[in-house]
Amino acid sequence: MQETKLEVGAIFEGKVTGITKFGAFVDIGNGKTGMVHISEVAPVFVKEITDFVTVGQTVKVKVIGINEEGKISLSMKKADENANAPQQQRPPRRREEGGRPPRQNNYTRREPTPPVQSPARPGDYEWRARENSGSFEDMMSRFKQMSDEKISDLKRAENKRGGYSRKGPRNG
Repeated sequence: MQETKLEVGAIFEGKVTGITKFGAFVDIGNGKTGMVHISEVAPVFVKEITDFVTVGQTVKVKVIGINEEGKISLSMKKADENANAPQQQRPPRRREEGGRPPRQNNYTRREPTPPVQSPARPGDYEWRARENSGSFEDMMSRFKQMSDEKISDLKRAENKRGGYSRKGPRNG
C-alpha cells in the first residue's frame, strides 16, 4: 500500500473488512477504517451491495470526507479513473441559454362547456373521465362551481330544517 496522507481527495487501496446493507467498511492502512456508503460503491444503482463487493476484497477508494469525530467517508466510484473524467453536462433547457425551446402543448382552446347539473346529494358525483373534458382549468372551474352549488344547497336545506344554531336550543 502507498503511503498517502489521510485527507479529502486522497486515493487508497484497502481491504473490505465488513459489509452492511447500507455500505462497506474498508481498512485503508495505518489502523484507519472508512466506510463506503452504498450510493458510492458504483456509478449505477446498487440494490444489493454484495453484488459489487465481498469481505476480503481489495478495492480502490477515494476519501470524500472526514467528520469532526474522525469518521472517514470513502467512495469507490470516485476513485475509478473513468469517474474522474469530466462528466458530460446536461444541455441548457431554455432557448435563451442556447438549449432547445420549451415544450409546447398540443391542446387547443375550446369554448367553455355549460355547467354540469349538480347531483341530488353530496357525494353522488361520478368521478369518471369524459371525452373532450377540456383543459385542467376548465375541469377545475366546473369542480369549483359544483362544489359551491353543493354548499349552497346544504345551507338552504339546513335553514329549512331549522338546522344547528350556535346559540343553543330554541326555547319555545
